[in-house]
Parts: sequence; structure tokens; C-alpha cells
Amino acid sequence: MDWEAVRLSLRLALLSVVLLVPIGTALAWPLAFGRSRARLVLEALTSLPLVLPPTVLGFYLIVALGPRSPLGHAWEALTGTRLVFTFQGLLLAQLVTNLPFFLQPLVASLGGVDRRLLEAAATLGSRAPGIYLRVALPLAWRGLLSGTILSFAHSIGEFGVVLMVGGNIPGATRTASIALFDQVQGFDMAGANRTALLLLAFALAVLSSTAWLRSRERAWN
Repeated sequence: MDWEAVRLSLRLALLSVVLLVPIGTALAWPLAFGRSRARLVLEALTSLPLVLPPTVLGFYLIVALGPRSPLGHAWEALTGTRLVFTFQGLLLAQLVTNLPFFLQPLVASLGGVDRRLLEAAATLGSRAPGIYLRVALPLAWRGLLSGTILSFAHSIGEFGVVLMVGGNIPGATRTASIALFDQVQGFDMAGANRTALLLLAFALAVLSSTAWLRSRERAWN
């Protein structure tokens, strides 16, 4: 078992979720309650990672994070290092890749919030941000938790985008899924079996958790 790769996967997933929660929570507001046509565009853009082939997404992320891009150039001028094939670049790529996995359960839960409660808060003088943060979001906590768990789990298992943007650098960008790929290529089937079993057990635990949360949400409604 490549425990260094496992630890790097956990660190990457944890940091990804820490950054994703505030960004995704802000984006969920217009997606759940917006009425303009811009909401449809935003929904399509944030859902793209679900349907794009990982190679296509990885290619555009390399272009967006590369040294010739404004972001990559600014990062290199600021830190003296490149974003592509580094942990920091991989973290940014994971934010984009995991965004729909966080947003979809949260937006669905927000859509189920009783609008009369939101209208009552508005009549009491609360403004839209306050209504969202103090009324809608607490009522949709199961969706928030489901999105957090799903995005964490997807970050652990992501392969294609990780390989394209991060490469396979031990201790820097080699995650558990990349280590498994290496073990298979090196005919270390016993090691590959252990890594695959670990990822399988983790995925089953995550799916069981989210299924339980959905069942509790249905019972509550």
C-alpha cells in the first residue's frame, strides 16, 4: 500500500472541501432561487464537469492554469513556481471538478425549503442574504452535508483530471488512484488489490451515508 499517496489524497480532498464549501454555498443561492436566464447559464457551466470527458476537462484546465494563461502567469510571478504539475494546481483542478457534486444535493435541498418560511422572514425585515444564511441554509443542512461528503469522496477517487493536471509526482501529485494505476502497470496485483479494496470500502461508506441522509430528508418532509 502506498500510504504516502493515501495521505496526499486525504489532504487534497480535505483542502478541496474546505475551499469548496464557501464557494459552492455562494453559488447555490442563485441556482436555487434565481429567476433570470443567467441562472440557466450558471447551471450549465457548473454541471459541465459531470458530462465532459476527463481528458477534455483536464486539457482546458492545463490551458487555464498554464504559464501562458493570466492565472498561471500571475501565480508564477508571485511565487516563482508553476501551477501545472504542482499540488496547488491540482487543488484548483479539484475545485472545478468537484463543484457539481457539492452543488447538486445542496440546490435540491434548497428547492425543497418551504417558500412560506422564506416569505415570513422577508415580512419580518430580513434581507435576501440573511434569509438565505439564517433560514434557507439551516433548513437544507442535509443537502449541504451530502454535497460535502460527495465532493470529498469524488476528490479521493478522481483519476483522469488528476493525471492530466498533476501528473504522477510522488509526494506532490500522486494520489491513491494514480498509485493504483502504477501498481497495475507494474504487475503488483497484491498491492493494487489492497488499494482498490480501500477505495471500494470508502466509496461504499460514502454512498451509504448519503443514502441515509436522503432517507431522513424524505421522512422529514
